[in-house]
Amino acid sequence: MSWNLSSHGLPFLPGYTFRDVTKSAFHRSQTLDYKNGYALPRRPTVGIGQDPLLSEELIQQEINELSNETLDMTYSSFNQSLAEDFIPAHVALDKKVLRYYAYFEENVLFSPEEVYRVRPVVIYYYLEDDSMCIIEPMVENSGIPQGKRIKRQRLPKNERGEHYQWKDLNLGMDLEVYGVKYHITHCDPFTKEFMESEGIVLNDPEPIPVGPYDKSRKNLQPTHTTPSEFDRTHQFLAMDRKVLRFFALWNNADCLYGETRPVTIQYFLMDDTVEIKEVHEPNNGRDPFPLLMRRQRLAKKIKPGFEIFPSCVLEVSADEVDEYYSPKDFQVGQTMTLLGRQFQLYDCDDFTKEYYQKKYPDMEMKPTEVPKKTYTPQERKMDVPPYNGFGSVEDSLQNCLYLIPEPPKKDVMKLLENDHKVLRYTARLDSQNPNDEGRRFILSYFLSNDMISVFEKSTRNSGVIGGKFLEKTRVPKPGSTVESPEFYSPADLAIGATVEVFSHRFVLIDADHYVLKYLQSNSSQIPSHTLDSLQQKLGVWTANNQPAHQNGDNVAEPSS
Repeated sequence: MSWNLSSHGLPFLPGYTFRDVTKSAFHRSQTLDYKNGYALPRRPTVGIGQDPLLSEELIQQEINELSNETLDMTYSSFNQSLAEDFIPAHVALDKKVLRYYAYFEENVLFSPEEVYRVRPVVIYYYLEDDSMCIIEPMVENSGIPQGKRIKRQRLPKNERGEHYQWKDLNLGMDLEVYGVKYHITHCDPFTKEFMESEGIVLNDPEPIPVGPYDKSRKNLQPTHTTPSEFDRTHQFLAMDRKVLRFFALWNNADCLYGETRPVTIQYFLMDDTVEIKEVHEPNNGRDPFPLLMRRQRLAKKIKPGFEIFPSCVLEVSADEVDEYYSPKDFQVGQTMTLLGRQFQLYDCDDFTKEYYQKKYPDMEMKPTEVPKKTYTPQERKMDVPPYNGFGSVEDSLQNCLYLIPEPPKKDVMKLLENDHKVLRYTARLDSQNPNDEGRRFILSYFLSNDMISVFEKSTRNSGVIGGKFLEKTRVPKPGSTVESPEFYSPADLAIGATVEVFSHRFVLIDADHYVLKYLQSNSSQIPSHTLDSLQQKLGVWTANNQPAHQNGDNVAEPSS
């Protein structure tokens, strides 16, 4: 039997409500909980008497109404369109720059040649943040500080705090920034296309005017009083930074302790001057001052009557010189005398060869062979003190080669490939003392660093304390020198061979089975007699049914 607890349209008064007699639970849901000793609030999921919450009913009711509701057009009809994605200005206008070309006039004081000077500039307008910068192109040998005139910033337009916008720029206008008027003449194609797409019509472009100084340079008149064969100013402007470079040998063998030294001869086409520099080699014992002759014009022929003048006291003036050295006097393969010194030209650079091919095609600029300086064995030999026995030979040699010793370089690949690979041999001591007859040693060869260690096996009641006989070290062969030492290698360790370790002689009598296995894998680097001795020894050893250790961890006892 079901009861309707709420009737629509009836007031909530006694007598108009009905009680559900089937309901037995009237308590509220628990809203407080304990977890790990802490009181935590808990949101109820049901109401009083396990009834659904009113908030959930309203939410579900609203969902049902919204799902069944249809949109009614209250106002005039309109087309619903999807909202376009918003793109900020710094993303849409990134790397979009307007470029204008302009100039400004600079007043020149105290100059009879010009009153003002025209200086071109480039104006950049960055659309992403409405900032501008003004840059003046660099002109070689102008003598004027050029480059960035105004760094990137928003330029003020007036005193009210307004700034220039892209709408304010046009061709033929004056842009006044910080007291300087820049007259805009033209722009690039991107700027013209952008302005036209925004509905702004640009004015006609204008050419940048030529200043009075530039006009005077184009119509330059000679100012010399005496007739000249060529224009010095044109030579300076056309041949600036063009240098002929020759490689030569200075023959100074006639002087005391003289020798032949390499030099570089540079001929400057700008003013026909010559400069000579020495080529210093590392550790040649000379001061690092390469300038042998300063840059100057060299006189080739003196006028008659001035030859006996003491030139060592005063320099020769231009009136006393009949002819100076020119590029045609320098030819590769010949010997020339400059200021009393003989120089043999043996080569030149690529620019010099191209210059002579165009200017003097009849002259051959073929390089010649230079005799290399040879040293006698006494000059090359370095006195190395004898090895004192402390440390390795390479480590001790670093004290002779460097002021601050450096550790010897190691073969890293060899260390990684041969790590934990050891060749072990059984050896006896070759001595005249009869007490050393029964002593047995284990000689270990480490393949990672070519070091050898010797361990003596302890024998009961022998009177000799066993243990470590030699620490890991590289053992040189007898007769090797400190300059070129030779160390023992696996190729030298054959059965029956004698190994001399720092005045102690050891005879190899047996080896591990891993030794034969390793040497067979590298048979191309091992002599045949070494392999034969091991095969013969280990073959007898295996025939006696004695254990053969494959991993090389133990060493077999000597064969009986």
